[in-house]
Amino acid sequence: MWLILSFASAALLGFYDVFKKKSLDDNAVIPVLFINTLVCSLIFAPLIIGSAMGVSWLPKGSLFYVPVEGWEVHKYILLKSFIVLSSWILGYFGMKHLPLTIVGPINATRPVMVLVGALLIFGERLNLYQWIGVLLAVASFFMLSHSGKKEGIDFKHDKWILFIVLAALLGAISGLYDKYLMNMFPPMIVQSWYNVYQLGMMGIILLFMWYPIRKKTTPFHWDWTIILISFFLSAADFVYFYALSYQDSMISIVSMIRRGSVVVSFLFGAALFHEKNLKSKAIDLVLVLIGMVFLYFGSH
Repeated sequence: MWLILSFASAALLGFYDVFKKKSLDDNAVIPVLFINTLVCSLIFAPLIIGSAMGVSWLPKGSLFYVPVEGWEVHKYILLKSFIVLSSWILGYFGMKHLPLTIVGPINATRPVMVLVGALLIFGERLNLYQWIGVLLAVASFFMLSHSGKKEGIDFKHDKWILFIVLAALLGAISGLYDKYLMNMFPPMIVQSWYNVYQLGMMGIILLFMWYPIRKKTTPFHWDWTIILISFFLSAADFVYFYALSYQDSMISIVSMIRRGSVVVSFLFGAALFHEKNLKSKAIDLVLVLIGMVFLYFGSH
């Protein structure tokens, strides 16, 4: 079941990336990210409040019930919020300045970092098929760097590439931390409250860092796709956390499958944003897809 949930999360993440790219097109990053955290918080606020009040439609132990816990639990969730928000800020700025067909495959290499951590921290072990899938993902990254040079993007010296890579690194740390959290707490308390904490952090950044200099930077304009970012992200995270809550789930495999979202983002990058050098990037994508197949069969 956790494999099916992982593939569903990957598809939802692909649409999340597409709407994120569309929302950031010639738009201010910080307000877009603030609205994203606001909408996500509003989605989960009724569940938090309803659970605390003991309403009948949220019985204790049900799928959407949010347990009421103290600081001993919330301090772990607060750390999760800080890690994720740092990754998002770097990732949003990087995505704004880079083609989606470059950003997607770079993010697809994030599971390799998770794999190393899973091997060292959780003692996970991969079989032959799973190792083949991982190596194909690594190969796709090196091929992608060659494709990027054709568009004048130097992977070694482009700061936006650095932003995306750092965002991927923090995302990998977050993934490993997620597995740790899911072994300790119910999925809903983590997902609902980490969105609320992120809203508070983004509110501070918006008021004190962006608002005073808003007229000197890229202006903000409203786009309805900003709302869609939040809905697809919330849905993707929901099924992701429940995949990790299964005792036999492997974060190294779940993370790798989630990066299959590159399929959706690549297709939309070609069709909607008319990005360049699609033939060479398609080879990178094929390697990722073959890697996903090996991971799927290696995990059965």
